[in-house]
Amino acid sequence: MSHLRSAAEIVKGDIKVMTLSETDVMQRLDHEALLDGLADGFRAVARGEIQAPGRPEIRVPGKGFLLAMSAWREGSSMMVKTVCVFEENLQRNLPNHLAMINLFDPITGQPLCVMDGTYITGIRTAAAAALSVRELSRRDSKVVTVVGAGVQGREHLSLLPLVRDFDEIMISSLRFGDAQVLARLIPGVKAVEDLEAAVRRSDVVCLASHAYQPIIEPEWVQPGTHVTSVGYAPPLGELPVALARDHTLYVEDDASFEPPPVGCGELQDIDRGSAIRLGDALIGRASLRTAEDEITVYKAMGIAMEDLVAAELVYRSALSDGVSTAAIL
Repeated sequence: MSHLRSAAEIVKGDIKVMTLSETDVMQRLDHEALLDGLADGFRAVARGEIQAPGRPEIRVPGKGFLLAMSAWREGSSMMVKTVCVFEENLQRNLPNHLAMINLFDPITGQPLCVMDGTYITGIRTAAAAALSVRELSRRDSKVVTVVGAGVQGREHLSLLPLVRDFDEIMISSLRFGDAQVLARLIPGVKAVEDLEAAVRRSDVVCLASHAYQPIIEPEWVQPGTHVTSVGYAPPLGELPVALARDHTLYVEDDASFEPPPVGCGELQDIDRGSAIRLGDALIGRASLRTAEDEITVYKAMGIAMEDLVAAELVYRSALSDGVSTAAIL
């Protein structure tokens, strides 16, 4: 009979952990796989298959805040992301969102991987919005306007052509010069200065700004348009409350109606019972678009499931590539 050692006799010793930089993550995250993985993830959320507890916050007065987001589902690693949001970073030539993701073995709790989470935070948010375009916009949508020429604007422009065959892709920004810079970086994208005119002729409108007040007027949005919003700037934000209140509203989960920083500032005075969770629509428990002239709205905050899906895709790709687990803890 083998001797079963007591806890006092057992020491952890060195554990090799995979480490992945931002470049590693970018090279291994396939956009098509991310879109499909998020669709599956939203279905899992709707079926109650994902654990994702509330996110605690550390706030540094006058500077920024740190959030911790965790998630797990059967068959995946356990994931914890920490994300710091410090607006003054832009003046230091740093992203205003900085994140790290840790993956753990669900059998032993042993750390498996530490990866950069900054790129994942940006791309998964845009990918969830693009997924909503794929599932909720009219199939014949040909014109899209993205409002916001920062990280989210950039990521939206990289993903939208994967979900619809757009004839015209326009980018607008609070500063027209920023839109021009981004348009020069991405072939086929046109910078526009007259936002109202662009929105009025768009089939899809994607709000991706850091505006503290609504950046479009509800009457600009024509029947049949799909509107997405991923911006976060409480106490209000970029999305007109009337658009979310008066039309068919889709959200990631019920936490969207919690006070910021967990939920969306624009949804604070809206009945959560009037909204549809995207996952419920994807599994047939609720409806997707029901009419060609229906205005649909998707308001996102970003949930831990999205980070889990993206991180798992990156980690599994790295494993298949034989990436060394060189770090020692």
